[in-house]
Amino acid sequence: MVHKGNHLSEDDAARSSEIEPDDDALLVGTAAGDRRAFQRLMERHSRAMLALSQRVVGNTHDADEVVQEAFLKVWTKAPQWQIDGKAKFSTWLYRVVLNASLDRLRRTPLAPLEDAGDIVDPTPNGLDRALATQRQKVLARAMTALPPRQQAALSLHYFGDVSGPQAAEILQLSLSACEALLARGKRGLRKSLAALGVTGLGDML
Repeated sequence: MVHKGNHLSEDDAARSSEIEPDDDALLVGTAAGDRRAFQRLMERHSRAMLALSQRVVGNTHDADEVVQEAFLKVWTKAPQWQIDGKAKFSTWLYRVVLNASLDRLRRTPLAPLEDAGDIVDPTPNGLDRALATQRQKVLARAMTALPPRQQAALSLHYFGDVSGPQAAEILQLSLSACEALLARGKRGLRKSLAALGVTGLGDML
């Protein structure tokens, strides 16, 4: 018997490398019509995209539609993807979902803030979750009064769970330009919130 210890055979190494193909490899498979590769892409990225879209548009139904449309675009445009290392798939997908979510938000009639209703979640931490959700809705509504680029920067900052450099890459800006855009957006957001009768949202501003 040959004792292998902790070393992988060539077959084991090959199988290990196949377990987690990167996004580019999955896009190549998707472009060739491989539905399993496409499914892997969706499984890898759909949770973050749904979270972003839901926080921007304020409801699960619209967010589901936005993300479904985004992945339909992935399926149809995969053959055009350039595997050159200059662009990350996740960055492109963030951009698609963010822009579609903001477009959806602008087209959706806004209900009065008073229609949010009472907080009824009785579970532990339910009050905190409900208050966080209401803050997100107030912010999203106030953002609709701002220029689109400021809306995008603020959405990534408050809802996107991305770093500053990642946000700059998604917006195709330098880090300093992104920070300046975010600062302008925050100033505009304070004015927009004041117009809605909201004078502050704690540390969020």
